[in-house]
Amino acid sequence: MAFVIDNIMEIEAPAELVWQVLTDVDNYGEWNPFVPECKTTLEPGTPIDMKVRLGGSSPRDQREFIRTHTPGKEFSYSMKPVPLGLLRSLRTHTVTPLGDGRTRYESHFEIGGPLSVVVGALMGKPLNKGFNSMADGLKQRAETLVRG
Repeated sequence: MAFVIDNIMEIEAPAELVWQVLTDVDNYGEWNPFVPECKTTLEPGTPIDMKVRLGGSSPRDQREFIRTHTPGKEFSYSMKPVPLGLLRSLRTHTVTPLGDGRTRYESHFEIGGPLSVVVGALMGKPLNKGFNSMADGLKQRAETLVRG
């Protein structure tokens, strides 16, 4: 059974602006407490290199690979699968315009494979906190930019 974390929120900013903030990875350190550093081209098949902060720890290196990228709408990435299908991941970010300058941001994360139960038990709370802090940071950054 997969370990899943979903986060959906409305942001009082246009989708284009939310997308701009989300994909401006060079400036993650200004608003993203979970992933304070990130490098990627967002081109499918290429790496996404991140520094990820779990709990109160120092950021640790994380390399995953871009799976999909639909400019202005979504991108996803996953870890290199562990042999024998013991562990695999998927992380997606989706931006949907709602009209009236509002946007729905959806974050989806899942870990599958037999070892997913172990990851969920050991890392569930800090991962959930991290994904929530990133979503909250995105919302705050985009809404602040709208207000000027």
